[in-house]
Amino acid sequence: MQTRKISLKFLSFILVFLYLFLGTDFVLLAQNRQEKRPNIIFIFSDDHAYQAISAYGSKLAQTPNIDRIAREGAILTNALITNSICGPSRATLLTGKYSHMNGYKVNEKKFDVTQQIFPALLQKSGYQTAWVGKWHLGSLPVGFDFWKVLPGQGQYYNPDLIGQKGDTTRVNGYVTDIITDLSLNWLKERDQSKPFFMVVGEKATHREWLPDLQDLGAYDDVDFPLPANFFDDYKNRIAAGKQDMTIDKTMLLRQDLKVHADYEKDGMYKRFTPEQKKIFSDYYENKISKDFDDKKLTGEALVKWKYQRYIKDYLSTAKSLDRNIGKMLDYLDQSGLSKNTVVIYASDQGFYLGEHGWFDKRFIYEESLKTPFVIRYPGVIKPGTTVEQLILNIDWAPTLLNIAGTKIPADIQGTSFLPLLHTPQVTKTPWRKGAYYHYYEFPQPHHVYPHFGIRTKRYKLAYFYGGADSWELYDLEKDPTEISNVYGAPGYESIGLDLKAELKSLMIQYKDTDALEILNLAK
Repeated sequence: MQTRKISLKFLSFILVFLYLFLGTDFVLLAQNRQEKRPNIIFIFSDDHAYQAISAYGSKLAQTPNIDRIAREGAILTNALITNSICGPSRATLLTGKYSHMNGYKVNEKKFDVTQQIFPALLQKSGYQTAWVGKWHLGSLPVGFDFWKVLPGQGQYYNPDLIGQKGDTTRVNGYVTDIITDLSLNWLKERDQSKPFFMVVGEKATHREWLPDLQDLGAYDDVDFPLPANFFDDYKNRIAAGKQDMTIDKTMLLRQDLKVHADYEKDGMYKRFTPEQKKIFSDYYENKISKDFDDKKLTGEALVKWKYQRYIKDYLSTAKSLDRNIGKMLDYLDQSGLSKNTVVIYASDQGFYLGEHGWFDKRFIYEESLKTPFVIRYPGVIKPGTTVEQLILNIDWAPTLLNIAGTKIPADIQGTSFLPLLHTPQVTKTPWRKGAYYHYYEFPQPHHVYPHFGIRTKRYKLAYFYGGADSWELYDLEKDPTEISNVYGAPGYESIGLDLKAELKSLMIQYKDTDALEILNLAK
């Protein structure tokens, strides 16, 4: 009996010791051993800007269901992308590695699915895994018990879907509704003896922004204010001045804004049913195209009109996205799954909603560098939590592995930010002071020069190469819209040198040898 008392005292001492030195990670480890491992749903949209989400303070539109995830969990205010373009972002999610390490630097290539991807690790550790919707990686999914994906970019109306047997079938309806229904069907039919991980891959809000029929004209009564830097002159910014992604010159009236669209020849309209085509064409021909013809706009007035049509179609397309997220959350509540299911909403990168006069992404500037990321984890994340640290998408995979109680491989380049979700305001968890970025795709489709750079809490340093060889430095505290390049300006010389040194250190840390070679030659 005396020996038993001593053993219990010793065990208590060990537990206290482990808690003091391992903190909440130890507590979670103990919980994972004793309780059911959590389910995980990752809702992953395409090109959805944080500026369009009310949880991020947007005045453009209300997104009550995305907001609900943030309100009942955590919102990341500095969730950053390492290469702001669709396919490479998805490859980074799957691998937890930079583009130069996972081999997928630009779009429309074939992602190597034979490499280590975290869903396969979850699968091996006992999770049932699924991916439904947009995949967009040139290859077919591996590491999933179930998948049904859109070929390439996919279509908004009556989309084709590829199944696991290699069969391609057309499903009538609107793509966001279809993806949600397929996801819910899988949830209902899954093996309920296992925890699950599912990616709900949304097509919305990718170009050409075709809203659901019920959302046509949802914002027609709103006159949206132009972003403060809409008429940016790109002074002292070579790459910004030579891009091809302006609402003025690049955005197409017929293709993008549906002005006198060709409903007989254009492939995306040929898939419409007669009923769908009538409703859609009545709105865009009888209202929008007529408005365009009647006004006979030119110059600045035309550019402003194009902006209004762009933002209204974009937000109308996003309306269905938020509505379907609500449908998913309602099912989790009704089925009792919400108590033990982590729900994440994120986009593959940010997007320009007229800032600098642009649409699209790619640049290291804030609107495309930052992406929305909200997460709900009942019983672990305190509702209303805000995480301000610099989180990168290389961190997503290790965090999900950490949540699932699955070992994180040493070669994953990201770091789990699960500790930051517990006590983000007072945490003593060491965290990165600078975030590394590297974009490659050039010259097509938008003539954005390749570049790399570093973003800290206050500053951003970037180097554009491949013909636009030049440095840019921004003081985000004084210049949040990034229109004043202060590289080499009086008072910023030492800041530039310090950031260069830190940039070089990150290139070495993440093994970006090609970038390091360019940096060493840069003037």
